[in-house]
Amino acid sequence: MKYISALLFFLFLTPFAQGQGTMPPTFHEGKSIVLVSNDPGARPAITWQALADSIHPYLVRAGGDAMGYFELEQVALSTALQAEYAKAFLQRQIQNVILITRQKEQVSIQVGKFSGDGKIIENTPLFGILGRDWETAAQQFAAFGSAVPSRNLLVPDLAEFPALGPQSTAANTQKFIARNPINLDVFRLGIPLEGTSAINGPINSYRYGVFGKSPEMLLAEQSAQKGGLEEIFSTKYAHQVAWLTEAKTNQDLLKEQIQFVLVKVEGRQADLMKSMGLEPKTGEEGAKTVVKYYIRFLVREELYLGPQWDAHPNWEVSLNQFLDNLKK
Repeated sequence: MKYISALLFFLFLTPFAQGQGTMPPTFHEGKSIVLVSNDPGARPAITWQALADSIHPYLVRAGGDAMGYFELEQVALSTALQAEYAKAFLQRQIQNVILITRQKEQVSIQVGKFSGDGKIIENTPLFGILGRDWETAAQQFAAFGSAVPSRNLLVPDLAEFPALGPQSTAANTQKFIARNPINLDVFRLGIPLEGTSAINGPINSYRYGVFGKSPEMLLAEQSAQKGGLEEIFSTKYAHQVAWLTEAKTNQDLLKEQIQFVLVKVEGRQADLMKSMGLEPKTGEEGAKTVVKYYIRFLVREELYLGPQWDAHPNWEVSLNQFLDNLKK
């Protein structure tokens, strides 16, 4: 009864706050990690770490054990990085993933079970709270969660930012190569379309620039994107391509004569370069959010960056530069 009363409270008495889905039982009896996506254009301007510090006491009040905070964009740079983080989360016996998305007009707090693999979460609806700002969302989340007794004891009083996953090891397990692949004229190049399951995975749906978009909006963007890609590839790429709209195993792709897959990543330039084993740019250049393309060779899991760094804030410019460099 107490649980139902709390639900009615935030659904009907608090403006612009809503809940959906079911809180996983493991939230009140297991460790959670928190992935934060913070729009730098939201006001007042705060860092993602400051946002984590502010919301942490409310997660504790809700009964959660948030043992570590990570920037979502950093974890989601690539499927390979997600897999490395997932291994680290397994070692820490993580059971839940909390996703905080701060946009210009709203803040969401979502909770789901840790998938145990590189997807991080399952591609299913999560329990979530939506509020006009972080404080509204956090208060409602705390009110809902505290209605259920928690078995989490000795939880951290302050937000913690541990070094886990790839950032905690000196070795980079990904095989990034700063040159062009061979045999592109023999095998098809697979091109995943954004807004489909062929792209990095479900946690990308909680990035501040994507969260909340309807299936219709995503389909419209996908259609426009494909048109733009077709125009660029028709003039810049002389070999066969295959459009990928669903996730496929390497074995399935190889059966279709697809040995190469185009990969698009987006993030801070310095973070991308460091994750690829390159000397990162510093200052304003390093802080820029850029798009970088590279080609994954499925047979040996090699990642070809091209002969020179060609990332750019605009995806079309970045792709054109990458395809130009493929001819070198």
